[in-house]
Amino acid sequence: MARKPSATKPAKSKSKTKTKTGPALTHIGASGEARMVDVSDKPASERLAVAEGRVVMTRATLDLIVSGNAKKGDVLGTARIAGIMAAKRTAELIPLCHPLALSKVTVEIEPNAKLPGCLVRASVKVTGPTGVEMEALTAVSVACLTIYDMIKAVERGVRIEGIHLVEKLGGKSGHYRV
Repeated sequence: MARKPSATKPAKSKSKTKTKTGPALTHIGASGEARMVDVSDKPASERLAVAEGRVVMTRATLDLIVSGNAKKGDVLGTARIAGIMAAKRTAELIPLCHPLALSKVTVEIEPNAKLPGCLVRASVKVTGPTGVEMEALTAVSVACLTIYDMIKAVERGVRIEGIHLVEKLGGKSGHYRV
């Protein structure tokens, strides 16, 4: 005979898997299984994350982008839109991320003759129980990949480098800045 489901909710597991060298890994359960973190008891607060990266290329390729003469069209505008769209879809791309109602996403791309290349910076804001670091990092990553995609026919040796979190505000862990 099949058991009837219990009318009571199972106890929430607050356990964190301790590592040998540092703090707990919140996305790993006590038995080592992957899990989505329960944020239902966390208060909503304003949270902001900023990430950046760069796309390094030859000066001739950068000049092509800046002049607006790339065969595929407006490289910087397209990459900006792609980054914003990616931030909004992070939970679909990164398996254990929470879907969030983002309140603001900006992607800035600055051509830089000294690299030569483009500096990509994303800022993501939300009021909620969990941070937006992954959304900012995803926005930068996809914007950089879009730049690569739009110029790869001209230069295959383009490099995407240095994608990292620059700043995080809000939540229990407070302010982080590189």
